[in-house]
Amino acid sequence: MIHNTKELLNIQKKFLDMEVKSFGRELVEFIGDGVSTFHVVKNCSDILEENKFLRLMPSEKWKLKKGGKYFFKKSSSTIVAFTVGKNVDIKKGFKIFAAHTDSPCFRIKPNPAMITENIVRLNTEVYGGPILNTWFDRPLSIAGRIIVKGENIFSPKTVKVKIDKPIMTIPNLAIHQNRKVNDGVRIDRQNDVLPVISLINEKFEKKDFLTNLILENTDVKKEDILDFDLYVYCYEKGCLLGADEEMISSPKLDNLASVYTGLLGLFEADKNKDKINVFIAFDNEEIGSATKQGADSNYLLNTLERISLTLGLDRIEFLQMIENSFMLSADAAHAAHPAHTLKTDPTNRGKMNEGLSIKISAKQKYTSDAYSVSVIKQIIKGTDIKIQPFVNESNELGGSTIGPISATHLGIDSVDVGIPMLAMHSARELCGVYDVFFLKELAKEFFSKG
Repeated sequence: MIHNTKELLNIQKKFLDMEVKSFGRELVEFIGDGVSTFHVVKNCSDILEENKFLRLMPSEKWKLKKGGKYFFKKSSSTIVAFTVGKNVDIKKGFKIFAAHTDSPCFRIKPNPAMITENIVRLNTEVYGGPILNTWFDRPLSIAGRIIVKGENIFSPKTVKVKIDKPIMTIPNLAIHQNRKVNDGVRIDRQNDVLPVISLINEKFEKKDFLTNLILENTDVKKEDILDFDLYVYCYEKGCLLGADEEMISSPKLDNLASVYTGLLGLFEADKNKDKINVFIAFDNEEIGSATKQGADSNYLLNTLERISLTLGLDRIEFLQMIENSFMLSADAAHAAHPAHTLKTDPTNRGKMNEGLSIKISAKQKYTSDAYSVSVIKQIIKGTDIKIQPFVNESNELGGSTIGPISATHLGIDSVDVGIPMLAMHSARELCGVYDVFFLKELAKEFFSKG
């Protein structure tokens, strides 16, 4: 029997804690399956189909219904999902949640097998800005896609590849041969980060080494393979971490945490009555977004116009929709590092499990301004969602994200939010489990209100 209010609050807190940590484990599982951007998008599309979203083909004519739920893909690495209200009000515009599917890693080059002594290494190219030394001495594997012949030469088929076992590592040089390693050593991107994958034996064929490895893990025929986009991924899965499991340690928190929370927020939002809710996860943010499937293209703008025209709106009504729209750009944010507090702003620093960072920049590296931040403050009023302002320390340049890029193409109000984390761009990053839950709840409220 509950005797007082304090006991009731303790019980409620315990149940919330269980819900939050359960969601954290869901995220870890989602990230573990998302070994490449192609796998991330496939996992998202599977979740969408399970939730009765209808897949659209960009190359075909669309037929949209009011009250409908839809999704489609671009280049197998960008995904868009949207819901249409039963009575779309032009004054409500589009409500857009934007994230990105890619993370820093290594891309495998063509003709990758390199032999030194009796050791086989794979020739790779650095993708994005990883903390290179965090990839050393870890079990690694290969994932991505291969392109195979189709009926139309301009439309070859895509087959996802995931080698689900540890097959490689990038070994450090022993300290006895590198005495200054703990003083900081320059890492050569062409030589030092090539993963060791095999030792020479009598069966070794250098010419087709990677192709033969792929064939062992797919059902395709060797003569049908045309090309590949393959990447190195960390084989070790994420986990809840801390004395009370209050943190998440995982690869790719930047930015699969935002992808998963935004997607679930779209599902959990109250029934859409009068607006168009849009979730988009772009590829290539880590290399500047200037690709056909990246944020620095007209892809989102063209998509929004296509939705409007398909629903019977004219060009003028579409432009009205744009003027009434709002975007929430969700990416990672920096938490104050306990060993390097001077690297963060003295009064506007992120703290894990203290709330989502509202990212602000005088140089407009982030889109947040007083107007858009005020919108978020009103959205979370009456909820348990916490937010905190984040501004880069003035001597630090900081990074940017898709917010300013997309807002430039669309010309709409936008806010940049992020989960505070440590070790951003490491092979394993660290964040608070409650902050992940806060972002999911914010996405739900964002799509529900307005």
